[in-house]
Amino acid sequence: MRKFHFGIRRFAAVIIGLVFFVAGVLKIMDPVGAGLIVEEYFKFFGVAGLTPIAKPFAFVLSLIEALTGIALITGVFRKLSAIVASILICIFTIVTLILWIKNPEMDCGCFGEAIHLTHGQTFMKNVILLILALIAFLPFREFGQHKGHKRVAFWILAMSVLAMGIYSLMYIPVMDFTPFDLSSRLKAALDPSMAPPQEERFVTTFIYEKNGQEGVFTLDNLPDSTWTYVRTETVEKQMNIPTDDFPELAFRDAEGNYADSLAIGRKVMVVSAYAPEKVSDKRWGEISALLANAQNNEFTPLLLLASPQGEADKVIPAAYSDLLANAYYSDYKTLVSLNRSNGGATYFNSGDLIEKWAARSLPSSKDVEELALKDTTDLTITSSTKGRLAFQAFFLYSVAILLLV
Repeated sequence: MRKFHFGIRRFAAVIIGLVFFVAGVLKIMDPVGAGLIVEEYFKFFGVAGLTPIAKPFAFVLSLIEALTGIALITGVFRKLSAIVASILICIFTIVTLILWIKNPEMDCGCFGEAIHLTHGQTFMKNVILLILALIAFLPFREFGQHKGHKRVAFWILAMSVLAMGIYSLMYIPVMDFTPFDLSSRLKAALDPSMAPPQEERFVTTFIYEKNGQEGVFTLDNLPDSTWTYVRTETVEKQMNIPTDDFPELAFRDAEGNYADSLAIGRKVMVVSAYAPEKVSDKRWGEISALLANAQNNEFTPLLLLASPQGEADKVIPAAYSDLLANAYYSDYKTLVSLNRSNGGATYFNSGDLIEKWAARSLPSSKDVEELALKDTTDLTITSSTKGRLAFQAFFLYSVAILLLV
Protein backbone atom coordinates (compact mmCIF):
# COMPACT_ATOMS: atom_id res chain seq x y z
CA MET A 1 0.00 0.00 0.00
CA ARG A 2 2.83 2.35 0.89
CA LYS A 3 4.52 1.60 -2.44
CA PHE A 4 1.28 2.37 -4.30
CA HIS A 5 0.90 5.67 -2.41
CA PHE A 6 4.49 6.62 -3.24
CA GLY A 7 3.82 5.77 -6.91
CA ILE A 8 0.80 8.10 -6.96
CA ARG A 9 2.88 10.87 -5.40
CA ARG A 10 5.62 10.46 -8.00
CA PHE A 11 3.07 10.43 -10.83
CA ALA A 12 1.54 13.69 -9.61
CA ALA A 13 5.00 15.23 -9.26
CA VAL A 14 5.92 14.23 -12.83
CA ILE A 15 2.70 15.80 -14.21
CA ILE A 16 3.51 19.05 -12.40
CA GLY A 17 7.05 18.80 -13.71
CA LEU A 18 5.90 18.43 -17.30
CA VAL A 19 3.69 21.52 -17.06
CA PHE A 20 6.49 23.53 -15.46
CA PHE A 21 9.06 22.34 -18.01
CA VAL A 22 6.90 23.12 -21.07
CA ALA A 23 5.80 26.50 -19.67
CA GLY A 24 9.34 27.47 -18.72
CA VAL A 25 10.92 26.41 -22.02
CA LEU A 26 8.28 28.14 -24.17
CA LYS A 27 8.95 31.40 -22.33
CA ILE A 28 12.73 31.03 -22.21
CA MET A 29 12.71 30.50 -25.98
CA ASP A 30 11.16 33.97 -26.29
CA PRO A 31 12.65 36.08 -23.48
CA VAL A 32 11.57 39.37 -25.07
CA GLY A 33 7.95 38.18 -25.27
CA ALA A 34 8.13 36.89 -21.69
CA GLY A 35 9.43 40.30 -20.62
CA LEU A 36 6.45 41.98 -22.27
CA ILE A 37 4.10 39.71 -20.33
CA VAL A 38 5.84 40.56 -17.05
CA GLU A 39 5.57 44.28 -17.92
CA GLU A 40 1.80 43.85 -18.21
CA TYR A 41 1.73 42.23 -14.77
CA PHE A 42 3.82 45.03 -13.26
CA LYS A 43 1.46 47.64 -14.71
CA PHE A 44 -1.64 45.75 -13.56
CA PHE A 45 -0.38 45.50 -9.96
CA GLY A 46 0.67 49.15 -9.88
CA VAL A 47 4.45 48.66 -9.91
CA ALA A 48 5.14 50.03 -13.39
CA GLY A 49 8.41 51.43 -12.07
CA LEU A 50 9.82 47.90 -12.18
CA THR A 51 9.39 47.57 -15.95
CA PRO A 52 13.16 48.08 -16.60
CA ILE A 53 13.81 44.72 -14.90
CA ALA A 54 10.87 42.94 -16.58
CA LYS A 55 12.99 41.10 -19.14
CA PRO A 56 15.67 39.74 -16.74
CA PHE A 57 12.97 38.94 -14.17
CA ALA A 58 11.02 36.98 -16.81
CA PHE A 59 14.16 35.15 -17.92
CA VAL A 60 15.09 34.09 -14.38
CA LEU A 61 11.52 33.07 -13.54
CA SER A 62 11.23 31.03 -16.75
CA LEU A 63 14.55 29.35 -16.00
CA ILE A 64 13.42 28.50 -12.46
CA GLU A 65 10.19 27.04 -13.85
CA ALA A 66 12.05 24.91 -16.39
CA LEU A 67 14.67 23.68 -13.89
CA THR A 68 11.99 22.88 -11.31
CA GLY A 69 10.14 20.92 -13.97
CA ILE A 70 13.26 18.94 -14.89
CA ALA A 71 13.95 18.21 -11.21
CA LEU A 72 10.39 16.98 -10.62
CA ILE A 73 10.47 14.74 -13.71
CA THR A 74 13.90 13.23 -13.02
CA GLY A 75 13.28 13.00 -9.29
CA VAL A 76 16.44 14.82 -8.18
CA PHE A 77 16.56 17.48 -5.45
CA ARG A 78 13.12 16.26 -4.43
CA LYS A 79 12.60 18.32 -1.30
CA LEU A 80 13.96 21.52 -2.85
CA SER A 81 11.91 21.12 -6.04
CA ALA A 82 8.80 20.38 -3.95
CA ILE A 83 9.31 23.60 -1.97
CA VAL A 84 9.92 25.73 -5.07
CA ALA A 85 7.01 24.18 -7.00
CA SER A 86 4.64 24.62 -4.06
CA ILE A 87 5.57 28.29 -3.62
CA LEU A 88 5.23 29.02 -7.34
CA ILE A 89 1.88 27.23 -7.63
CA CYS A 90 0.47 29.11 -4.64
CA ILE A 91 1.63 32.45 -6.02
CA PHE A 92 0.33 31.66 -9.52
CA THR A 93 -3.03 30.55 -8.11
CA ILE A 94 -3.50 33.75 -6.11
CA VAL A 95 -2.41 35.97 -9.01
CA THR A 96 -4.67 34.24 -11.53
CA LEU A 97 -7.61 34.36 -9.10
CA ILE A 98 -7.20 38.15 -8.99
CA LEU A 99 -6.99 38.26 -12.79
CA TRP A 100 -10.12 36.11 -13.07
CA ILE A 101 -12.03 38.45 -10.74
CA LYS A 102 -10.75 41.72 -12.26
CA ASN A 103 -10.70 40.37 -15.84
CA PRO A 104 -8.20 42.86 -17.32
CA GLU A 105 -7.47 42.88 -21.06
CA MET A 106 -4.19 40.98 -20.86
CA ASP A 107 -2.98 37.46 -21.46
CA CYS A 108 -1.79 35.31 -18.57
CA GLY A 109 1.33 34.36 -20.52
CA CYS A 110 1.62 30.99 -18.76
CA PHE A 111 2.93 29.38 -21.94
CA GLY A 112 4.34 32.49 -23.57
CA GLU A 113 2.91 33.35 -26.99
CA ALA A 114 2.44 29.68 -27.90
CA ILE A 115 -0.79 28.93 -26.00
CA HIS A 116 -3.36 31.52 -24.97
CA LEU A 117 -5.78 30.83 -22.11
CA THR A 118 -8.60 32.89 -20.66
CA HIS A 119 -8.25 34.07 -17.07
CA GLY A 120 -10.80 31.45 -15.99
CA GLN A 121 -8.94 28.66 -17.78
CA THR A 122 -5.65 29.81 -16.27
CA PHE A 123 -7.09 29.83 -12.77
CA MET A 124 -8.56 26.35 -13.20
CA LYS A 125 -5.21 25.11 -14.52
CA ASN A 126 -3.51 26.37 -11.37
CA VAL A 127 -6.20 24.89 -9.13
CA ILE A 128 -5.56 21.50 -10.74
CA LEU A 129 -1.81 21.96 -10.20
CA LEU A 130 -2.50 22.89 -6.57
CA ILE A 131 -4.48 19.67 -6.07
CA LEU A 132 -1.69 17.67 -7.71
CA ALA A 133 0.83 19.41 -5.45
CA LEU A 134 -1.16 18.36 -2.36
CA ILE A 135 -1.06 14.77 -3.61
CA ALA A 136 2.60 14.88 -4.61
CA PHE A 137 4.14 16.72 -1.67
CA LEU A 138 1.99 15.97 1.41
CA PRO A 139 3.01 14.78 3.88
CA PHE A 140 6.09 16.95 3.39
CA ARG A 141 8.55 14.17 4.09
CA GLU A 142 9.67 10.78 2.77
CA PHE A 143 10.22 11.93 -0.79
CA GLY A 144 12.38 8.91 -1.53
CA GLN A 145 15.73 8.77 -3.29
CA HIS A 146 16.44 9.38 -6.96
CA LYS A 147 18.43 7.03 -9.15
CA GLY A 148 22.02 8.19 -9.35
CA HIS A 149 22.14 8.53 -13.12
CA LYS A 150 19.12 10.86 -13.11
CA ARG A 151 21.32 13.62 -11.72
CA VAL A 152 23.29 13.40 -14.98
CA ALA A 153 20.05 13.77 -16.97
CA PHE A 154 19.11 16.81 -14.89
CA TRP A 155 22.37 18.65 -15.51
CA ILE A 156 22.51 17.81 -19.23
CA LEU A 157 18.99 19.13 -19.77
CA ALA A 158 19.52 22.10 -17.44
CA MET A 159 22.58 23.19 -19.44
CA SER A 160 20.66 22.67 -22.68
CA VAL A 161 17.77 24.87 -21.51
CA LEU A 162 20.22 27.56 -20.34
CA ALA A 163 22.01 27.43 -23.70
CA MET A 164 18.68 27.78 -25.53
CA GLY A 165 17.81 30.77 -23.34
CA ILE A 166 21.14 32.50 -23.98
CA TYR A 167 20.78 31.91 -27.73
CA SER A 168 17.26 33.39 -27.67
CA LEU A 169 18.51 36.43 -25.75
CA MET A 170 21.26 37.06 -28.29
CA TYR A 171 19.31 36.28 -31.46
CA ILE A 172 15.63 35.58 -32.19
CA PRO A 173 13.38 32.64 -31.17
CA VAL A 174 13.82 29.47 -33.23
CA MET A 175 10.02 29.23 -33.39
CA ASP A 176 8.00 32.39 -33.88
CA PHE A 177 4.57 32.52 -32.18
CA THR A 178 3.93 36.21 -32.85
CA PRO A 179 1.39 37.42 -35.45
CA PHE A 180 4.40 38.26 -37.65
CA ASP A 181 5.57 34.68 -38.05
CA LEU A 182 7.27 33.35 -41.17
CA SER A 183 4.82 33.01 -44.09
CA SER A 184 2.33 35.49 -42.57
CA ARG A 185 0.79 38.03 -44.94
CA LEU A 186 0.42 41.71 -44.13
CA LYS A 187 -3.09 43.09 -43.83
CA ALA A 188 -2.22 45.94 -46.20
CA ALA A 189 -1.64 43.42 -48.98
CA LEU A 190 -5.33 42.43 -48.80
CA ASP A 191 -6.55 45.90 -49.76
CA PRO A 192 -7.32 45.87 -53.51
CA SER A 193 -6.30 49.52 -53.75
CA MET A 194 -2.84 48.72 -52.41
CA ALA A 195 -2.06 45.32 -53.94
CA PRO A 196 -2.35 43.77 -57.43
CA PRO A 197 -5.83 42.23 -57.98
CA GLN A 198 -4.49 38.81 -58.99
CA GLU A 199 -2.59 38.62 -55.72
CA GLU A 200 -5.97 38.69 -54.00
CA ARG A 201 -7.59 35.91 -56.00
CA PHE A 202 -4.93 33.26 -55.72
CA VAL A 203 -2.99 31.46 -53.00
CA THR A 204 0.09 29.26 -53.21
CA THR A 205 -0.41 25.68 -51.97
CA PHE A 206 2.10 22.91 -51.45
CA ILE A 207 1.50 19.27 -52.26
CA TYR A 208 3.20 16.77 -49.93
CA GLU A 209 3.06 12.97 -49.97
CA LYS A 210 3.02 10.41 -47.16
CA ASN A 211 2.34 6.65 -47.42
CA GLY A 212 1.16 7.07 -51.01
CA GLN A 213 -1.38 9.77 -50.11
CA GLU A 214 -1.10 13.40 -51.18
CA GLY A 215 -2.09 16.34 -48.98
CA VAL A 216 -2.61 20.03 -49.77
CA PHE A 217 -1.04 22.56 -47.39
CA THR A 218 -0.48 26.33 -47.17
CA LEU A 219 2.54 28.20 -45.81
CA ASP A 220 0.85 28.64 -42.42
CA ASN A 221 -0.08 24.96 -42.27
CA LEU A 222 2.96 22.98 -43.48
CA PRO A 223 3.24 19.27 -42.45
CA ASP A 224 5.96 17.72 -40.29
CA SER A 225 9.16 16.17 -41.60
CA THR A 226 7.53 12.75 -42.20
CA TRP A 227 5.88 14.18 -45.35
CA THR A 228 7.73 14.51 -48.67
CA TYR A 229 7.40 17.65 -50.78
CA VAL A 230 6.00 16.94 -54.29
CA ARG A 231 5.08 20.20 -56.03
CA THR A 232 3.70 23.72 -55.67
CA GLU A 233 0.34 24.83 -57.09
CA THR A 234 -1.39 28.21 -57.28
CA VAL A 235 -5.16 27.98 -56.83
CA GLU A 236 -8.08 30.36 -56.39
CA LYS A 237 -8.86 31.23 -52.79
CA GLN A 238 -12.52 30.25 -53.25
CA MET A 239 -11.35 26.66 -52.66
CA ASN A 240 -11.48 27.36 -48.89
CA ILE A 241 -7.81 26.80 -48.22
CA PRO A 242 -7.31 27.80 -44.56
CA THR A 243 -5.42 31.08 -44.09
CA ASP A 244 -3.96 32.78 -41.04
CA ASP A 245 -4.99 36.04 -39.44
CA PHE A 246 -3.29 38.94 -41.18
CA PRO A 247 -1.08 41.18 -38.98
CA GLU A 248 -1.11 44.92 -39.51
CA LEU A 249 2.23 46.69 -39.89
CA ALA A 250 1.21 50.33 -39.45
CA PHE A 251 3.80 53.09 -39.76
CA ARG A 252 3.93 56.76 -40.72
CA ASP A 253 6.31 59.14 -42.41
CA ALA A 254 7.73 62.29 -40.78
CA GLU A 255 4.59 64.27 -41.74
CA GLY A 256 2.29 61.76 -40.07
CA ASN A 257 0.95 60.12 -43.23
CA TYR A 258 0.42 56.37 -43.17
CA ALA A 259 2.90 54.57 -45.41
CA ASP A 260 1.86 50.92 -44.91
CA SER A 261 1.72 50.35 -48.66
CA LEU A 262 5.52 50.62 -48.88
CA ALA A 263 5.86 47.28 -47.06
CA ILE A 264 3.92 45.30 -49.67
CA GLY A 265 6.18 45.89 -52.63
CA ARG A 266 7.85 43.07 -54.53
CA LYS A 267 11.06 43.16 -52.49
CA VAL A 268 11.17 45.03 -49.19
CA MET A 269 13.92 44.98 -46.57
CA VAL A 270 12.73 46.30 -43.21
CA VAL A 271 15.00 47.07 -40.28
CA SER A 272 13.04 47.70 -37.08
CA ALA A 273 14.26 49.24 -33.83
CA TYR A 274 11.75 49.13 -30.99
CA ALA A 275 14.31 50.81 -28.69
CA PRO A 276 16.41 52.91 -31.11
CA GLU A 277 18.12 54.78 -28.28
CA LYS A 278 19.78 51.48 -27.29
CA VAL A 279 21.21 50.76 -30.74
CA SER A 280 24.99 51.21 -30.75
CA ASP A 281 26.90 53.31 -33.28
CA LYS A 282 28.47 50.14 -34.65
CA ARG A 283 25.04 48.61 -35.19
CA TRP A 284 23.78 51.77 -36.93
CA GLY A 285 26.69 51.38 -39.34
CA GLU A 286 25.71 47.79 -40.08
CA ILE A 287 22.08 48.83 -40.59
CA SER A 288 23.16 51.59 -42.97
CA ALA A 289 25.26 49.15 -44.99
CA LEU A 290 22.42 46.60 -45.14
CA LEU A 291 19.80 49.07 -46.38
CA ALA A 292 22.25 50.51 -48.92
CA ASN A 293 22.98 47.00 -50.24
CA ALA A 294 19.27 46.26 -50.31
CA GLN A 295 18.54 49.38 -52.36
CA ASN A 296 21.36 48.52 -54.78
CA ASN A 297 19.67 45.15 -55.33
CA GLU A 298 16.27 46.71 -56.06
CA PHE A 299 14.79 46.22 -52.60
CA THR A 300 12.68 48.94 -51.00
CA PRO A 301 14.67 49.85 -47.85
CA LEU A 302 12.65 50.77 -44.76
CA LEU A 303 13.82 51.77 -41.29
CA LEU A 304 11.00 51.58 -38.72
CA LEU A 305 11.57 53.32 -35.41
CA ALA A 306 9.60 53.37 -32.18
CA SER A 307 10.40 57.01 -31.50
CA PRO A 308 8.47 60.29 -31.62
CA GLN A 309 7.37 61.21 -35.11
CA GLY A 310 9.95 63.14 -37.09
CA GLU A 311 12.70 62.69 -34.49
CA ALA A 312 14.83 60.06 -36.22
CA ASP A 313 17.76 62.47 -36.31
CA LYS A 314 17.81 62.48 -32.50
CA VAL A 315 18.52 58.72 -32.26
CA ILE A 316 20.47 58.09 -35.47
CA PRO A 317 24.14 59.25 -35.32
CA ALA A 318 25.06 62.04 -37.73
CA ALA A 319 27.56 59.74 -39.43
CA TYR A 320 24.65 57.65 -40.72
CA SER A 321 22.31 60.45 -41.72
CA ASP A 322 21.65 58.58 -44.99
CA LEU A 323 19.22 56.46 -42.97
CA LEU A 324 16.91 59.43 -42.43
CA ALA A 325 15.61 59.18 -46.00
CA ASN A 326 14.19 55.73 -45.26
CA ALA A 327 13.06 56.37 -41.67
CA TYR A 328 9.43 55.83 -40.64
CA TYR A 329 7.67 55.65 -37.30
CA SER A 330 5.64 52.93 -35.63
CA ASP A 331 4.76 51.92 -32.08
CA TYR A 332 6.78 49.79 -29.68
CA LYS A 333 4.42 46.81 -29.52
CA THR A 334 4.16 46.48 -33.29
CA LEU A 335 7.92 46.54 -33.80
CA VAL A 336 8.72 44.18 -30.92
CA SER A 337 6.21 41.73 -32.43
CA LEU A 338 7.62 42.17 -35.93
CA ASN A 339 11.16 41.24 -34.90
CA ARG A 340 12.23 40.35 -31.36
CA SER A 341 15.72 41.71 -32.04
CA ASN A 342 16.22 45.46 -31.58
CA GLY A 343 17.67 46.47 -34.93
CA GLY A 344 16.80 43.18 -36.60
CA ALA A 345 15.85 42.83 -40.26
CA THR A 346 12.74 41.39 -41.92
CA TYR A 347 12.29 40.55 -45.60
CA PHE A 348 8.86 40.97 -47.20
CA ASN A 349 7.86 40.11 -50.75
CA SER A 350 4.45 41.26 -52.01
CA GLY A 351 3.25 41.49 -48.43
CA ASP A 352 4.44 38.00 -47.45
CA LEU A 353 6.96 37.69 -44.62
CA ILE A 354 9.83 35.63 -46.01
CA GLU A 355 12.73 35.74 -43.53
CA LYS A 356 13.98 37.37 -40.33
CA TRP A 357 17.44 38.13 -38.95
CA ALA A 358 18.65 39.26 -35.55
CA ALA A 359 20.65 42.48 -35.23
CA ARG A 360 23.73 40.37 -34.47
CA SER A 361 23.43 38.46 -37.75
CA LEU A 362 22.23 40.91 -40.38
CA PRO A 363 22.60 39.62 -43.97
CA SER A 364 25.84 40.56 -45.73
CA SER A 365 26.02 42.21 -49.15
CA LYS A 366 26.48 38.76 -50.70
CA ASP A 367 23.45 37.45 -48.80
CA VAL A 368 21.33 40.33 -50.09
CA GLU A 369 22.43 39.66 -53.67
CA GLU A 370 21.45 35.99 -53.30
CA LEU A 371 18.11 36.91 -51.70
CA ALA A 372 17.28 39.08 -54.70
CA LEU A 373 17.68 36.05 -56.97
CA LYS A 374 16.17 33.29 -54.84
CA ASP A 375 12.63 32.00 -55.28
CA THR A 376 10.63 33.36 -52.33
CA THR A 377 8.49 30.23 -52.01
CA ASP A 378 11.50 27.97 -51.59
CA LEU A 379 13.10 30.45 -49.20
CA THR A 380 9.98 30.64 -47.03
CA ILE A 381 9.61 26.86 -46.90
CA THR A 382 13.25 26.49 -45.92
CA SER A 383 13.08 29.20 -43.25
CA SER A 384 9.81 28.11 -41.63
CA THR A 385 10.70 24.41 -41.77
CA LYS A 386 14.11 25.05 -40.23
CA GLY A 387 12.59 26.83 -37.24
CA ARG A 388 9.84 24.25 -36.79
CA LEU A 389 12.30 21.35 -36.96
CA ALA A 390 14.64 23.03 -34.45
CA PHE A 391 11.71 23.55 -32.08
CA GLN A 392 10.54 19.93 -32.43
CA ALA A 393 14.09 18.61 -32.21
CA PHE A 394 14.69 20.36 -28.89
CA PHE A 395 11.62 18.78 -27.29
CA LEU A 396 12.43 15.35 -28.75
CA TYR A 397 15.98 15.72 -27.47
CA SER A 398 14.60 16.64 -24.03
CA VAL A 399 12.34 13.58 -23.96
CA ALA A 400 15.24 11.36 -25.03
CA ILE A 401 17.46 12.70 -22.22
CA LEU A 402 14.71 12.24 -19.63
CA LEU A 403 13.89 8.70 -20.75
CA LEU A 404 17.27 7.28 -21.71
CA VAL A 405 19.76 8.86 -19.34
